[in-house]
Amino acid sequence: MTERILVGQLAARADGPVSVSGWVETVRDQKKVQFVILRDETGAVQLVNPATRPDPEKTDQDAAALALTDAISNLAHGSFLTITGDLKHDERVKLGGIEIKLRTLEVASAALPETPIAADSSTDKRMDWRFLDLRQRRNNLIFRVSTTLEHAMRQYWVDRDYVEIHTPKLMSSPSESNAELFSLPYFEDKTAYLAQSPQHFKQMAQAAGFGKVFEIGDVFRADPSFTSRHATEFTSVDAEISWIESHEDVAAMQEELLATAIQAVKAKHGDEIKELFDIDVVVPTLPFPRIPLAEAHRIVAERGYEIPRTDGDLDPEGERQISAHVAEGLGHEFVFITDYHPEIRPFYHMIDPATGLTKSYDLLFKGVEITTGAQREHRIEVLEQQALAKGLKLEGLEHYLDFFRYGVPPHGGFGMGLARVLMLLLGEASIREVTFLFRGPTRLAP
Repeated sequence: MTERILVGQLAARADGPVSVSGWVETVRDQKKVQFVILRDETGAVQLVNPATRPDPEKTDQDAAALALTDAISNLAHGSFLTITGDLKHDERVKLGGIEIKLRTLEVASAALPETPIAADSSTDKRMDWRFLDLRQRRNNLIFRVSTTLEHAMRQYWVDRDYVEIHTPKLMSSPSESNAELFSLPYFEDKTAYLAQSPQHFKQMAQAAGFGKVFEIGDVFRADPSFTSRHATEFTSVDAEISWIESHEDVAAMQEELLATAIQAVKAKHGDEIKELFDIDVVVPTLPFPRIPLAEAHRIVAERGYEIPRTDGDLDPEGERQISAHVAEGLGHEFVFITDYHPEIRPFYHMIDPATGLTKSYDLLFKGVEITTGAQREHRIEVLEQQALAKGLKLEGLEHYLDFFRYGVPPHGGFGMGLARVLMLLLGEASIREVTFLFRGPTRLAP
């Protein structure tokens, strides 16, 4: 059996016999010569075959050559093949300077001749046929970038002795509030809820003495939004650390984490991202700019935009305006917005007694919020007061509040949407494009 060689390994091999497997990207069936572009998960290579056509005047034609020519003529786009042939380096070949002269061709799985999507198909149509959509080199790169990004973040944490946890996604009570919840029947007439966040469990790990934890996992929001940055199921990147003095300790960790991860992406994929997305990956300098929310409102107003929200928070256009201000003045793609009023923050965010504002932040990347981070309130009596002030019932928070009755160190952390980071890093218009299988209010399949 000839060993299967990945297309990405061919350039480094000497001329000679090879076996390659992949799917048909294009076929050029000319009278005297046939060309097939075969792609696998690492790249594409040109296959060439001198065509042998039936000739009634010749009685000694090579049956194998005729069969190979006929098989190529009948190949459908997307069919999966295993081929053997002779690798040849030739600088005249535009596709990588190599080609394979075919010897044999075996169709592992034939595709239907008509493909259901094209380059100009709508997003919804492409999502219906996502497995075909993902065969494009550009879309393949998205998930290689995602892999590098996640690996670099995980490596950052592991190198610093963080503990990786996997929190439950089925919960007996809401994660944070009664809003945006998916509920489902559970055993013995019970109701379970899909986790909106690993927040409470990350904090339980602090009560357990873990010190520093992280998780990269799915979360669920029953949010009927149809924006380019919302989903009902998405991957959340979370971390929580003990013995902090303020939210600044959390922000410092996160900005270092992101700079490390983006550097890894640039080193491994920067040239290909530039080629396929026309994006220059910029490794952010440290520290990221920090702007208090009140000052952000002033800057946005001076830029001529009036935020319509009445709760004091920024709206999406306000986020774009403050990010544009930072990009123009400081040349930075990130900015921390800090010092939020308790009314627009969860009950577990710590309040600074000197200002009456929370020790929290939002992180914006290229004008879009990707993170909320904060120091958590770890004093049980204060935590209960803040929950009641939010109109929450302590009975529904029993399991969470119990964490704090037996001692918890000062701690804080953040949650970050992975798809939003990828979307912005690659300059895509929607998280649909950077999510393997998107889930939204009208999208539950495939």
